[in-house]
Amino acid sequence: MRTIWAICAVFALLISAVPVSAQDVALKGLGRFEGWRENSLIGYGLVTGLPGTGDTRRSEVTRQALRNVLSRLGTTVTEAQINSRNVAVVIVTATLPPSANPGDRIDAVISSIGDARSLAGGTLLMTPLMGPDQQPYALAQGSLTVGGYAFEAELERQQRNFPTTAMLPAGATIEYPVEANILKANGEISFLLTEASFTTAERIAQAVNASQGRSIAYVKNADEVVIQYLGSPSLLSQFMAQIENLQIDPDITPRIVINERTGTIVAGSGVKISSVIISQGDIKVTVRSDASASQPSFISGFANDVSSLVVTNTDLEVEEGQNDTVANFPDTNVGSLVQGLAQARVGTRRIISILQAIKAAGSLHAEIIVQ
Repeated sequence: MRTIWAICAVFALLISAVPVSAQDVALKGLGRFEGWRENSLIGYGLVTGLPGTGDTRRSEVTRQALRNVLSRLGTTVTEAQINSRNVAVVIVTATLPPSANPGDRIDAVISSIGDARSLAGGTLLMTPLMGPDQQPYALAQGSLTVGGYAFEAELERQQRNFPTTAMLPAGATIEYPVEANILKANGEISFLLTEASFTTAERIAQAVNASQGRSIAYVKNADEVVIQYLGSPSLLSQFMAQIENLQIDPDITPRIVINERTGTIVAGSGVKISSVIISQGDIKVTVRSDASASQPSFISGFANDVSSLVVTNTDLEVEEGQNDTVANFPDTNVGSLVQGLAQARVGTRRIISILQAIKAAGSLHAEIIVQ
């Protein structure tokens, strides 16, 4: 009786379901303008002040780097004089924003490349951060923030997270100005879509033309819309502010993402499902094996060549579920189907199996991505 009421609730939910339309999104949320991009920075430096958790003497790179630093500071030392585990050689990485001015500060990530056990308590010495053109764009220096620890004593070791990687919040200073050039020499601006779609690209071009009252945008490809700028360079920022805030109704690709390990289902409510009949039942099969040894006592005490006999008894049990469900769903969408199955007390992992079976039957009109 409970199952019948659950199925009725499913149908009531499906009848009252109304397709949800996509909401308008600002143009800047659908992609980026060509030329507006971030750049990676990388550097090589030293971390000092470690409590004996730095690189060992086996790391020749560390000893060489420390000698170079001390020589630039006016101190000359030999390799034999360097015998400390308070120093570690590291790689420093950061991300240069599309537009930056000298004095701006950005975050940096520090990673050990030697045999150091932990960077906790260390200080990064001044490290130039270079771009792909081998030019220094920033300088990183400061105390590290490590979200973990590693302690070792008398062959016992305790570790939390990864102490050989650290953060330097706002520890890199921009030294060279960076300006993004989005306006090409021919006066064109290209907008690149994150998700390639001719429908979305055409809607963007129509919205731009409608906002300017003339035809200045056209679709070059499914992932690119070209906009012709006819104003003066001094008014470019005003033009870009108007364009990037245009409201666009994007075309959503039918897609269902399933994570079988966590039992998570993410799908757009507008993903359509054709008429389908679902039969979901439980069959539980249990196999039990009991092993017992048979060794007659009146023989084992007199005959040495007599061994025990191991006997295995197998018991097979088959149980059919009491809450089997058979439901006939009319044309609907994934959102309503999942909610309806949940109302019928169908578990998440069963819902995943049902969606995969509906896809195999050709009634689910969406791409399924299994993670």
